[in-house]
Amino acid sequence: MKKVLFATTALVATAGVAAADVTFSGYGRFGVIHTDPSVGDSQTSVTSRFRLQIDATAESDAGVTFGARARIQQAERGSDLGVQDGANDAANSGTGINGVRFFARSGGLEVGVGNIFGALEFMPGMYPIDLGLTGLGYQYTAFSTGGADAYSSDGAGAASQNGVEVLYSAGDFSVHVSASDMNDRVAAHAAYTWSGWTFALAAQDSNDPTDTEFAATVGGSFGIADVTLAYADNGDNGDHIVLAGTVAVGAATKVDAYVADSDAYAETSYGIGVHHDLGGGTSIRGGIASLGNDSLRADLGVRFNF
Repeated sequence: MKKVLFATTALVATAGVAAADVTFSGYGRFGVIHTDPSVGDSQTSVTSRFRLQIDATAESDAGVTFGARARIQQAERGSDLGVQDGANDAANSGTGINGVRFFARSGGLEVGVGNIFGALEFMPGMYPIDLGLTGLGYQYTAFSTGGADAYSSDGAGAASQNGVEVLYSAGDFSVHVSASDMNDRVAAHAAYTWSGWTFALAAQDSNDPTDTEFAATVGGSFGIADVTLAYADNGDNGDHIVLAGTVAVGAATKVDAYVADSDAYAETSYGIGVHHDLGGGTSIRGGIASLGNDSLRADLGVRFNF
């Protein structure tokens, strides 16, 4: 993602204090989304989102980086259709700044507080593809998106629940532990990359029987495709298994596809989407997904990254 440097060397008046950086990045998207629900009439609506991400860091004389991340987001999600653009979005339109994630990082160790990433949300293989323009229901995400701590783009996230996390990486190995007062959650994942394949395991303890309890993913390249197999035990919501992949079709076009089976739904979910790169961070995106609750979604539009 292209980043605009706001202050490359913001000199502070106090002698000996290191430089601070503020960067802005994000994207905009707009298009149409169509839903054919299991109950009620099918509808088509305009969908759009503008996201501005602000990352601010400063480095101490000892080499420790302190920083914060916040997002300003405006979204029109077709609330009359009951459509959500993202796994953690509210069901109606909104504009505002989200809860801030603060962190301290040195070498491969990072400690974060506030609107934390969450060990399950941040686990490799949990978002193996980016289907269509809007995600089209995110059935290709194995863990229960409401059943674990996650970074919220338009809400407080765990910032209001004493969220804290520790991330550590060394070479091909990484580990991530997170906790919050939300359902007394404690979660962790460990990941290892070997010969181009990444293997990850995660577990969570909480006092809510619908929270995710265990997850496992494996992903890598298989011939012309990047593929991911993911599994999650989502407590009382049952098991969720996903097979997803991405295939490059020429230099500018890629095709995403998935099939998912979940105990929470009566039917298998599947979908396919296309991203065509227009250059300069712009692309045309669209897709269609049959969800496990006997409903259908399709979208088409444009996204530009900045």
